[in-house]
Amino acid sequence: MFATNKSIEQCISIEKFNKRNIKLFMKRDDLIDLEVSGNKWRKLKYNIEHVLQHKLQGVLTFGGAYSNHLLATASACQKFNLKSIAIVRGEELEKESNWVLKRCAELGMLLIFVPRETYKLRNDYDYRNQLKLTYPGMYIIPEGGANFMGMIGCQEILMECQSKYDHIFVALGTGTTATGIASTISGDTKLNVVSALKGVDVIETLDALYRSYGFSDLDINDWLECIVPHENGHCGGYGKTSNELLEKIVDIQKTTSIELDPIYTGKVWIAMEDWIEKENITNSTILFIHTGGLLGGKEIMNAFRASKK
Repeated sequence: MFATNKSIEQCISIEKFNKRNIKLFMKRDDLIDLEVSGNKWRKLKYNIEHVLQHKLQGVLTFGGAYSNHLLATASACQKFNLKSIAIVRGEELEKESNWVLKRCAELGMLLIFVPRETYKLRNDYDYRNQLKLTYPGMYIIPEGGANFMGMIGCQEILMECQSKYDHIFVALGTGTTATGIASTISGDTKLNVVSALKGVDVIETLDALYRSYGFSDLDINDWLECIVPHENGHCGGYGKTSNELLEKIVDIQKTTSIELDPIYTGKVWIAMEDWIEKENITNSTILFIHTGGLLGGKEIMNAFRASKK
């Protein structure tokens, strides 16, 4: 398995936060692996263990053209000598369409490009049964690793932390990472969940996930009480960016030598800064969860840096 002990709690010194007596730490899941990065490994860990223990052939999963999840799945399966199959959104694509798909193919992943209408069936019971018949011996993992075992893997993020925090900040895509973290929070700690998608109700999303995992109303209500939703930090929607976002990512890297990505973690950072200013936060200890995924935003950041030369 991949070494999650590489994911340190790093103290981050930002002058304007220091003046407010804010102690900022970052959980560096981006250091776990370059391709099986951050929360992607957290969500894959127990799914891969399931495949190995049951002596299945490999993994079948779903994703878009620039999916970090597909890349992580392909890389993890290659390392464990497992087959990997991806149902990819967009029949117009091919393995040479971009570097992510090309790398997935290089790692041995079979890429199956389907129309968007077909892709919408990815959670349909009958469609999944057909996939099981077509590809016997393959274990189906939902898009983004969003299942119960993915949540259990994400519980370990906070379990590894040595300190207690007043606030934790994390991105929301499928919501799996947030459900795992929220279910391990104790005391008065608040989990600030920043949606990378436009028009998403954070509480409803997490509630639906918990219910799909089979948890009781009592547990769900308890876990949701610690959530502080941030639903306007998406910069226009999933995969959308702004000059403010990209400039902030470059600035943070210059200041801290830590790279953020423009799809998730960069948006979380801006939301955190805005919240600190608007709420006049002082005397707090904050943990920023770096969920990795740097490769997925590589082309965006390279193009932005090139435009500034």
